Amino acid sequence: MADYDLHHHGDREVGDGLVDLAVNVRLPEPPEWLRHELAGALRDLAAYPDPTAATEAVATRHGRRLDEVLVTAGAAEAFTLLATAFRDRNAVVVHPQFTEPEAALRAAGHEPRRVVLRPDFTLDPALVPEDADLVFAGNPTNPTSVLHPAATLEALLRPGRVLVVDEAFLDAVPGEPESLAGKALSGLVVLRSLTKTWGIAGLRAGYLLAEPDVVRRLKAVQPPWSVSTLAARAVVACCRPAALDEADKLAVAAERDRERLVAGLRDLGVEVLGEPRAPFVLVKIPGAQGIRERLREEGYAVRRGDTFPGLDGDHLRLAVRDEATTSAFLRVLARLLPA
Repeated sequence: MADYDLHHHGDREVGDGLVDLAVNVRLPEPPEWLRHELAGALRDLAAYPDPTAATEAVATRHGRRLDEVLVTAGAAEAFTLLATAFRDRNAVVVHPQFTEPEAALRAAGHEPRRVVLRPDFTLDPALVPEDADLVFAGNPTNPTSVLHPAATLEALLRPGRVLVVDEAFLDAVPGEPESLAGKALSGLVVLRSLTKTWGIAGLRAGYLLAEPDVVRRLKAVQPPWSVSTLAARAVVACCRPAALDEADKLAVAAERDRERLVAGLRDLGVEVLGEPRAPFVLVKIPGAQGIRERLREEGYAVRRGDTFPGLDGDHLRLAVRDEATTSAFLRVLARLLPA
């Protein structure tokens, strides 16, 4: 099995003075209303954190029971909890995707198998071995930006199997199509993150939705007080109807910005892979690693692709940004591409 740096993420690409196209966090800082909410919670920091209100907010937001919700320190904590709680499982990770699920599995002693999708990264449930009883898939998938049909993912469910669907970027897709978050299906675990849309990656706020038995099993291995008071307050604030409406408007704007980026890349002859639906795109450019280094010299950070199983040094992931940033980036890229 090929050796990949599973702990390499977009934040390793950024640096002082660089325009960040490497990290998939949409806002450069939390919106004013969320900053105000968090500032108001500072007086409560002497007390131990209590996720009860956050749990209630998530349950209301998705129409789920309280015992079907577990608030976590970002979606990444959920991967560790799953890997720890289900040590006895035959794990499979559908790649290319976010590498932390596999990293967490390996850290917990698993030897996960990989199902590597080929472009256009369409998921065929038949590719997943029947004996796999812990399966991880992303939707929409990082880094491919592909959105799988909900029915395709549901077809992966089996008696005795736990299917983990990472929906960390689904609130960045207008209307959240193909989401399974509202479905209480046996064996299904859905992960959500608040860090991407609301610019709070440093706060670590997320949650998972699953049947009560799975939630209890995960809660049993979750460290005490892992969800901070500020993270719990952010979950409550970001689940309110006004926040959900704002998130959808941000998603619509991001969709327009993505279409502009994709059109500009294709005008330059750059191959955009899959059918992008998330606020980032995957491209393939011969000699991409050299172009990535030259982009850094020109002031732009982009995400290398060769740390994702199934991709190589000719792949780059580009975060979607506003029109001005995209236009400036495309002008620089045009100068660096081979003639």
